[in-house]
Amino acid sequence: MAAVRAYGHLPDGRAVFEHTLANGRGLVLRAINFGGIVTELHCPDRDGRAANVVLGFDNLTDYVERNPNFGTLVGRYGNRINGGRFTLDGEPYQLALNDFAAALHGGPGGFGKRWWAIEPLQPEADGSVALELTLTSDDGDEHYPGRLDVTVRYTLTPANEWRIDYRATTSRTTIVNLTHHGYYNLAGAGAKGGSALDHELTLNASLFLPVDAGLIPTGIEEVDGTPFDFRQPTRIAERIRSGDAQLMTARGYDHCFALDRAGSKGLVHAARLADPVSGRVMDIETTEPGLQFYSGNFLDGRLRGAHGQAYRQGDGVCLETQHYPDSPNRPEFPSTVLRPGQTFQSTTVHRFSTA
Repeated sequence: MAAVRAYGHLPDGRAVFEHTLANGRGLVLRAINFGGIVTELHCPDRDGRAANVVLGFDNLTDYVERNPNFGTLVGRYGNRINGGRFTLDGEPYQLALNDFAAALHGGPGGFGKRWWAIEPLQPEADGSVALELTLTSDDGDEHYPGRLDVTVRYTLTPANEWRIDYRATTSRTTIVNLTHHGYYNLAGAGAKGGSALDHELTLNASLFLPVDAGLIPTGIEEVDGTPFDFRQPTRIAERIRSGDAQLMTARGYDHCFALDRAGSKGLVHAARLADPVSGRVMDIETTEPGLQFYSGNFLDGRLRGAHGQAYRQGDGVCLETQHYPDSPNRPEFPSTVLRPGQTFQSTTVHRFSTA
């Protein structure tokens, strides 16, 4: 099932609409064509009671003027590029800086701040329902080379899965790292929801990327014996204030984890987030090599949610499947280079259940 309603107008007058997808089994997703933003995502608890499990606003103005990437599609390059600089085929590029001395999430005019074309698709034979979003990023956009044509599909399946499929082609050699930036709280993102720091997190990762003061990776290290070892279910709050140097640097968790893929290029299990109180569980599978775990460290109470609540650290956590930060400057990292004639393809599946 799909429905649509007017959501407002951008300052330049373009109309924004909110589309609703429902799979008929309790999973409901709402998305707008500004930033591809998922404004709400409802799923049932162990007693069958549905709640919205993502942070967001209730109006377009907040999304336009003060959104810390609640629910956005991120591109051209998710995460940080050191100094906003990289060299591609011998040619240097300087991107716009928007995070101190780094280019973050595609720059000040990244994909999360763009008007996307959006279209509901015909239901599939198995009952899956989907929205397709498209965007053309011109050659030189935010100083990235090449015209990039991007298609993203949001699909809800009868198995209570939310699947995101990304596809992109380019007219010139460029770099691409697309992701979705949802802030999750499985207790419910409303005023009465608990802290996401009380959730149990499991990450299929034996390695993580430590960072410097600018949150740029300095290498790859083992998680064993550190607060970054989530290979077994662990309450997020258990070690977040342990005094570990990396946690102090980032003000919490804001690190990329190298997923244990065992050579597979297909979907692998990346993470499980579980709320013991509601019983809601979210499993994530992805084709990406990494996952950025961010504990909402910069939420400081100055933003208000749809229920009037002040958002603070831990009210939502991000689990962003992606390539590693600063990969264009780190040849030992998986490549983010896309050339003409090639197609960037990536898939991430969020599967909701109860325990």
